[in-house]
Amino acid sequence: MADMVVLEAAAAEYAVALRWYAERSVAAAEGFETAISQAIEAIALQPLWYPACDERHRFVMVRGYPYQLIYRLDSPDSLVVVAVAHGSREPTFWLGR
Repeated sequence: MADMVVLEAAAAEYAVALRWYAERSVAAAEGFETAISQAIEAIALQPLWYPACDERHRFVMVRGYPYQLIYRLDSPDSLVVVAVAHGSREPTFWLGR
């Protein structure tokens, strides 16, 4: 399993989304946490399974929520989550991270 780093910007996006769900429903927030954890585990185990965004980045959809995790492999043993992207955002807002 690859080592994983979550960029500060991605962690902030996650925190905003989690807070939004928590303000509306504890169950929705818990479900979001679980879905994010499952997506992170999936990319850590099989990072090359998921579609490419560009020549360097890949993404995985967050099951049951309108989010995707954008990530890259900096080496075979190093994975970087660069964005927790809501489907309504500009698709390339995270470029340059």
